[in-house]
Amino acid sequence: MTTTQQPAPVPGPGTETAVEFNTGRKSTGLQKRVLAGGSVGQFIEFYDFSLYGLSAVVLSQLFFPSQSPVVALLSVFATFGVAFFIRPLGGLFFGALGDKIGRRKVLYVTLLTIGVATAAIGLLPTYATVGALAPVLLVTCRLMQGFSAGGESVGAPAFVFEHAPVDRRGFWLNITLAATALPSVVAGTLILVLSQSMSDEAFMSWGWRVPFLLALPLAVFGLWIRSRTEESQAFKQVAAAEQTKEYSPVREAFRENRLRMVQVVFVMGLTAMGFYFLVGYFVPFVQTSGNLTREQSLMANAAALLFYAILLPIGGIIGDKVGRKPMLIAGAAAIAVFAVPCFMLVTSGSLMLAILGQLLFVVPLCIYGGGCYTFFVEIFTTRTRFTSAAVSYNLAYALFGGTAPFIGTALIGATGNSIAPGIYLAVAAVIVLLLLTLTKVPETRGNLH
Repeated sequence: MTTTQQPAPVPGPGTETAVEFNTGRKSTGLQKRVLAGGSVGQFIEFYDFSLYGLSAVVLSQLFFPSQSPVVALLSVFATFGVAFFIRPLGGLFFGALGDKIGRRKVLYVTLLTIGVATAAIGLLPTYATVGALAPVLLVTCRLMQGFSAGGESVGAPAFVFEHAPVDRRGFWLNITLAATALPSVVAGTLILVLSQSMSDEAFMSWGWRVPFLLALPLAVFGLWIRSRTEESQAFKQVAAAEQTKEYSPVREAFRENRLRMVQVVFVMGLTAMGFYFLVGYFVPFVQTSGNLTREQSLMANAAALLFYAILLPIGGIIGDKVGRKPMLIAGAAAIAVFAVPCFMLVTSGSLMLAILGQLLFVVPLCIYGGGCYTFFVEIFTTRTRFTSAAVSYNLAYALFGGTAPFIGTALIGATGNSIAPGIYLAVAAVIVLLLLTLTKVPETRGNLH
């Protein structure tokens, strides 16, 4: 493959100049299984997280009863954010482990833990049964989800990246990440079918538990697919070289990649905000601020997420052609321009305008995603990729993604303005746009390390 851009500079110590990456056009059976295993893992991880967001209104009534619906919803979103704040610790733990013993082994543990924790939520007693113990147990399950997701969310893309053809990394990574949108469609459809097929009393009693319980068999299916994969040649070469010397992925990551990790925090922080507004916030937001029913809110959000799953791989294809940085700049500018108008449409009170607002919201996210989802693993070398990407990615999602629903709800409560979250997102996009244009964020397309 011929590239015209300058690759990001690679640190001298530990640089893998001879690491083999697949550059052929024809995908092997192993590569396809790796792509399937990574996508399934991302699906299950985000099924668990999006299910919590989609069930926020129900959970607020069952676990955080309050005379104020806003206070109860804030409590649920605070618990939503708890899982994100422990993700950097999970990323540090599983990232270092993955750089030492391999991505594949770590991904078994993370996927199983997420499935067990989510199924456990479906078995929890509510506040009416055990009082204050109920939210404590809910927070415990969320902490388990967050800790394991800290490894899964980066391990799966890194695993796919190291097996992908160099000239199609963006496409492959964005297929994997597109799987993060489909869980909300599946979970939303399940909730919609269950809520319409039974009385409100039955749904509030046991119907809401069913989607959570399904997480465990989904995780077992994902483990079966991953059992048919193996480590990449790139990782095997690095692991063989490191066997002869003392090696600490954490120490090496922070010594070699401090600046890059900070850049990834801000780059991925913007997409984290946008994505979690889309999957974890719009459904309850449209119900409370847009005055639509639960069924209408789920329908509008499902349409937007299906559009996201289709458009994101196209963004990856374009990123493979033009580079990561042009996609990041164009996407950040588009988010800054469209965020507020999209929130105005979403809160209009009209189902059709709510759908249109969310569809328009998806477009700049997928332009930005055409660069960021490959950039955040491509910028690091193989020997510290898992650790460096996991820490910075999960810190971004903790600071900006996990807090987005809570801050959005709090801003509306404080200002009385339903488009306040859109203003918050637009300001963040402007800050990231300045970072991209005024600092030395590298172009990473085609890097071989």
